[in-house]
Amino acid sequence: MVRGDPLDGQVLVLAAAKASVAPARLPRLVDRAQAHLGPKLAAYHRRYECVAEESDRAVFLVERGHWSEVGADLDLDEREVDALRRAHAEQLRRIGTVTGRREEFESALDIREAAVVGT
Repeated sequence: MVRGDPLDGQVLVLAAAKASVAPARLPRLVDRAQAHLGPKLAAYHRRYECVAEESDRAVFLVERGHWSEVGADLDLDEREVDALRRAHAEQLRRIGTVTGRREEFESALDIREAAVVGT
């Protein structure tokens, strides 16, 4: 089953094209990350800045190295970690484009990473 929740399908396609993992692998990686992050949603709200919230997801700006830590927790290799980092950043950019905040989010990605957590 290919899902990739909580990221949009177009985001997964774009991120897969830029990442060094097979396109069919990315949705499963995103689902694994969601299974890891989802139970921590309340902690993310307390610890990080939530820059966008929708009915099915919240988007946080997290410290650099966040995805490396998640990757270590999930026993992922560097390419898989990079794919997750890119996919979550692309989702933030897409939301920024839709909401007229793209420039703001691009600037934020210069110093932080994005983490999209399904609600």
